Amino acid sequence: MQQRDSEVSLRQVGKGVGRALDALNFFLADVRDGLGPYLAIYLLTEQKWDQARIGMVMSVAAVAGIIAQTPAGALIDRSTAKRALMVAAAIIVTSACLALPLLHRFELVAATQALAAAAGAIFAPAVAAVTLGIVGPRAFARRIGRNEAFNHAGNASAAAIAGATAYFCGPIVVFWLLAAMAVASMIATLSIPADAIDDHIARGLDDTTARGAGHGDQPSGFQVLLTCRPLLIFAGATVLFHFSNAAMLPLVGQKLALVNKNLGTSLMSVCIIAAQLVMVPVAMLVGRKADRWGRKPIFAVALAVLALRGALYPLSDNPYWLVSVQLLDGIGAGIFGALFPLVVADLTRGTGHFNVSQGAIATATGLGGALSAATAGFIVVEAGYNAAFLFLAAVAAVALVLFAALMPETGPHHAALRTSNAEAPRVV
Repeated sequence: MQQRDSEVSLRQVGKGVGRALDALNFFLADVRDGLGPYLAIYLLTEQKWDQARIGMVMSVAAVAGIIAQTPAGALIDRSTAKRALMVAAAIIVTSACLALPLLHRFELVAATQALAAAAGAIFAPAVAAVTLGIVGPRAFARRIGRNEAFNHAGNASAAAIAGATAYFCGPIVVFWLLAAMAVASMIATLSIPADAIDDHIARGLDDTTARGAGHGDQPSGFQVLLTCRPLLIFAGATVLFHFSNAAMLPLVGQKLALVNKNLGTSLMSVCIIAAQLVMVPVAMLVGRKADRWGRKPIFAVALAVLALRGALYPLSDNPYWLVSVQLLDGIGAGIFGALFPLVVADLTRGTGHFNVSQGAIATATGLGGALSAATAGFIVVEAGYNAAFLFLAAVAAVALVLFAALMPETGPHHAALRTSNAEAPRVV
C-alpha cells in the first residue's frame, strides 16, 4: 500500500472513502452506546424499577465494558479485519437490546446489557484505527473532528425520530430504531474498501517504523501504558470527567419522566438533540483548531463547562430549564470526543499500540461511568436529585484543578515531550 505522508487528505484518499466514513459515523452513533440513557427511562416507566436498581444495571453494563476495552484495543491493533469486527459487534449489540422487552428479571436484564457493552467496546478504537489508517497522522485531527460531527449528527437525528414517535408508540420505539441504524452502519462499514486502510499506520506505527530496517512489525510492548506519565494523567482526567458526566443525563431523564410519564422519552430526546446539535460545530472546531490552540486548554474548557452544568441543574425542575442546561453537554462531550483519540495518538505515535492505549484509557473512562451511575443512584435515594447533581459538579471542579496542574501539552508543537525517554517509550 502506498505511503501515507503529511499531505494526505480525504481528497487524496478519495471522496467515496470519505463519504463512507461520514456514513459510518452517522449511523453507528445510535448503535455504539446501545440504549444509553433510554435504558433508564424504559426501566423506570415500563418495568417500574427504582433508581438504585436502575443504577446497578447500568453499572454492571459499564463494568463489562471496562473489562472488554483493553482487549478490544489490542484486538484492533492486531487485526487486519477491522470492518468485520465492527459488523459483528453491531449485530451483538442490537440483538442484546432487542431481547430486553422480553426480560423482566434483574439478572437477565443486567446480562443482556453487559453483553451489549462488551461488544460496544470494539467501536471507538476500530473507527479511530480505520480513520488513522486511511488519512494518516497529519490529517488525523481534522478528520477526527469530522467523524465526531457526523457521530453527533447521527445521535441528534436518531433522538429526533425517537422523540417524534415515542409519544404515540411508547419507549419501545427506541429498540426498533436501534435495529435500523445497526443495519445501515453495517452497510456503511462494508462500503469502505479494505485496501484503503493501512494496517500499520492504523495501529500507530509511522511509515518509517513500520517498514524501516531493523524494526519490521515489532511494536513496543504493553509497558507503553505504564511508562508514559502524561498518558496516566490523561487517563485519570477521563475517569473524573466521566464520573461527573455519565450519570447527569440519565438523572435528567428520570426527573423528566417523573413529571410526565408519557412525555419522558420525548423530553429525553429533546435533551439529546439539543446537546448533539451543539456537539456538531464544537467537534468540527476542535478538529480544525486543536493543533493550533493545543489540547490542554481545550480539554480544560470541557471540565469547566461540566462543573457549571452540574451546578445549574438543581436551580429548577422546569423541563425547559433542564433542556436548556443540557445544551452545555454539547460543549463538554463535543470536546472530549474529538480530543480523546488525538491525545492518545500524540502520546503513542511510533509505538504500534495506539488502539490498545485507547482501550486502556477507555477502561478508565468506563470505570468513571460505572461508579457514576451507581453512586448517583444511591445519592438520589438517600438525599435527592439536587444533592446528586451538586456532588457530580464538585467532582468535575476537582478534575479541572488537577488537570490544569499536572497535564502537559501534547500537541504537535510539543513533539519533544512525546519522544523524550522520561515521558514516552520508544519502539523496541
